[in-house]
Amino acid sequence: MTTAPAPEPAEEIIPRPEMNFAALRVALARVAPARMAEFLADRDVLFNQATAEQSFSPIRGFLIKWATEIEILRVPALAQRMNHAQREIHTLDRDDPAWRAAMGEALAVHNEAETAVTGG
Repeated sequence: MTTAPAPEPAEEIIPRPEMNFAALRVALARVAPARMAEFLADRDVLFNQATAEQSFSPIRGFLIKWATEIEILRVPALAQRMNHAQREIHTLDRDDPAWRAAMGEALAVHNEAETAVTGG
């Protein structure tokens, strides 16, 4: 009896959404629905900040932040790397060199995802 090899994880769970509120909301609902309340609360704070400052910068920051989060969640390889790094960050002693390596890996994953969504 032979068993079929385990399927490779999909390169992407969903296509990369456009960087606008509606598209990001739909994408987040698919990859991390439990984070929707956080997304909406963040939107409210930053849109109020944008109004108070009369600037679009907080809105752009919101879009980049959440597009980056969704990029990590929608690409299994990135999500696995981030999850592994975060487990080490939360379990290792800060004096352990592996803790610093895990922090570096988390930052690298974040930067890779942000570069993917901003184009540079």
